[in-house]
Amino acid sequence: MKIKIWGARGSIPSPGKETLKYGGNTTCLEIRPKSGSLIVVDAGSGIRSLGNHLLKEKGLSELFLVFTHSHWDHLLGFPFFKPAYFSRFKINVYGGPNALESLRSFLLHQMSAPYFPVEFNVMKAKFSFGYECPNIGTIGLVDFIPIPLSHPNGGYGFKFVAEDKTFVFLTDNEPDFPHPGGLKREDYIGFCRGADLLLHDAQYTDEEYKVTRGWGHSTYFSATQMAISAKVKSFGIFHHDPDRTDEDLDSQLKYCKKLIHDAGENMNCFAASEGMDIRI
Repeated sequence: MKIKIWGARGSIPSPGKETLKYGGNTTCLEIRPKSGSLIVVDAGSGIRSLGNHLLKEKGLSELFLVFTHSHWDHLLGFPFFKPAYFSRFKINVYGGPNALESLRSFLLHQMSAPYFPVEFNVMKAKFSFGYECPNIGTIGLVDFIPIPLSHPNGGYGFKFVAEDKTFVFLTDNEPDFPHPGGLKREDYIGFCRGADLLLHDAQYTDEEYKVTRGWGHSTYFSATQMAISAKVKSFGIFHHDPDRTDEDLDSQLKYCKKLIHDAGENMNCFAASEGMDIRI
């Protein structure tokens, strides 16, 4: 399974000279199992570049678009996703339980006046809004399992399993604060147990968290300790704060690696960066 990161920033795009290394685009992932299916997770601003890339891929006509939730930073790139404007594409929209009808309305709403000059009906791709995943779903030969996020207004994280490899994606998750519908920290640790790759929200320092507790995002310390407890093989910090510079992220990554070293673990740890290719 190959995962490519097209956007790892949180809250709002943050372009500029201070974010060149890790990128400024918001959440978007590309997942390619050996079966050949194309899975796209979230439509943050990173999906624009992904769409431009996909138009050049001969023979591609179908993709699966999976949404974690409907906050702006995970939807704002959708109107600029060029494959949606071409009739040769079929786009199957997936969400967690009970999410699909709301996702459809949100995507249509953001393209309605006065928010956007081009309406949704201009898009010529064939859309299928009808895929919910109450317990376990399948895309091609990939199983994906949802878990409720601890996040304001809800949302779902996902575990993707293919070819005996497991990738867990838990962005916008605050395991130390009981948001409505969210689970306990122990539940998230169990969900991640033994994963080959975990990408987890790590937006705040402990000092920042004194103010931002309850905003729906984890600290570097909390996310790293959860990865250690779950004994994942590889751990990436994700959903970088928009004010976090490359130098800041280098420092936070060093801190996370020290936590892992001090725990006596040999886990691979990295900060997710735009354009990064990961193979598991």
